[in-house]
Amino acid sequence: MKSTPKSLQVAARILTAISGISLFVVLFVPIWQIQLTAPQYPEGLELFIHADKLSGDVEIINGLNHYIGMRELHEKDFVEFAVLPYAIGFLGVLGVLAALINRKWLFFVFVVLFVLFGIVAIVDFYMWLYDYGHNLNPAAPIKVPGMTYQPPLIGFKQLLNFGAYSIPAKGGWIMIVSATLSACAFMIEIKFKKKKI
Repeated sequence: MKSTPKSLQVAARILTAISGISLFVVLFVPIWQIQLTAPQYPEGLELFIHADKLSGDVEIINGLNHYIGMRELHEKDFVEFAVLPYAIGFLGVLGVLAALINRKWLFFVFVVLFVLFGIVAIVDFYMWLYDYGHNLNPAAPIKVPGMTYQPPLIGFKQLLNFGAYSIPAKGGWIMIVSATLSACAFMIEIKFKKKKI
C-alpha cells in the first residue's frame, strides 16, 4: 500500500501498532520493583509497583519502615494508582488508532504524549521516593542523625544495613521496548521527510 504525504510509512505504522498494543500488557504486570537485601533477610524482600496497586512483601517492609520513621505504604495514599491505568490505556489506544487511521498528525501526537508521560512518570516517582525517604517520623524508635532513606530512582543504594535495588519489572521493560519502537517509527518518518525535501 503506497503511502501519501499525510500517511505513515509501512514500517513506522507497524512499529506504532506494536508499540500501542504492548502498552495494554503493562496494565497486567508489575512496572517497577524495589529489592531489599540484608543479613537478617538473606532471601531478600521485594516491592512491586503495578499501574494500580502494590504487591510483594509490603507488610514486612511497612513493619521495617516503622522503626526508622518512614510512613507505611498504602495504595489509597497514591492518586497515581487511580490515574495510571487510564493514562497507559489511553496511550495504548492512541498508538493503535494512529496505526489504524494512518495519519502522521495522530502519530506525532502519540509520540509527544508518550514522551511527556515518561518525563512526568519519572519526576513523580522520584518525588514519591524523596518524600518517603526524607519525611520521617521524629518519634521513630531508630534515629540516625542526618540519615535519610530514599531508595535510588534506578540502580543500587546502601541504606544502613539494607541494600536497595530499584529496577524495571516486566511492565517497565515492556514500556521501554514500546518507547524504543515509537522512537524508531519517529526516526523512519523523519528520515523519509528529509528524503522528500
